[in-house]
Amino acid sequence: MEISNILTADVLDIIFDGKNKSYGAYELRKSYKRRMLLSLAGMLTIILFFIGTMLLANSKKERQATLMNVQDIELEKVNTEKEEVKPPPPPKPPEPPKQIATRIYTAPVISNEVRPEERPPENAELEEVKIGTQNIDGNPDDGTLAPPSMKGEGVSTGVIEEVVKKESDEPFMKVEIESSYPGGSEAWRRFLIKQLQRNYPQDAIDNGIQGTVIIQFIVDAEGNVSNVEALSGPEELRDAAIRVIQKSGKWIPAVQNKRHVKSYKKQPIGFLLANE
Repeated sequence: MEISNILTADVLDIIFDGKNKSYGAYELRKSYKRRMLLSLAGMLTIILFFIGTMLLANSKKERQATLMNVQDIELEKVNTEKEEVKPPPPPKPPEPPKQIATRIYTAPVISNEVRPEERPPENAELEEVKIGTQNIDGNPDDGTLAPPSMKGEGVSTGVIEEVVKKESDEPFMKVEIESSYPGGSEAWRRFLIKQLQRNYPQDAIDNGIQGTVIIQFIVDAEGNVSNVEALSGPEELRDAAIRVIQKSGKWIPAVQNKRHVKSYKKQPIGFLLANE
């Protein structure tokens, strides 16, 4: 390209000077602006179409909403006052049992003279009454059991009295509160340390025998210990564990129904050799 034509020439003509302009790159760059404008115009047209469609749909919905007939709803008043709850009527007292007529009838005694008040009643008179220790007027005896009269001393009042049975002397296996050593766990630990130092069998120490022995014994209502026996543990340590319990003195007895009772107690005794 001549120097005089450079100032007026297009940039593409300068770049493709002396090159084959019929090649696709020249045509693409030359038509770039036109294609970009067409693309933007097409995209803008599509966007405006969607916006117009949405606005048209919203306007139709608003028109339909205005045509709806809205009716006011009146809420029914609710009575918030609490109705007075009447207490149920008291139960009717039970009717007292009917008093059955009774007549005194004692075994006859041989005597020369019999006073009128000591004469037994006639058999016909005893057919509709019960035999008792007093003469009481009442309804004829129809077989219904009724409590005795409450009159007079030494006569039962008719109230069923509680029969207290003698409690068994057998110890309880399970109780509400188990028996315990006086002073708690810390006092029991000190007692064990002191006793095991004195009662640890020498043969067990020499042979390195250690372990836990479960002892079962009975603590009575006064806290006395009896029936001490070993349930499990090394045989070489059982006698020593029994002696420990026998020397433990009085325990705090178990509690059942708010009173001290006789009960079984299981207590582990641990024998442990000190590491050399």
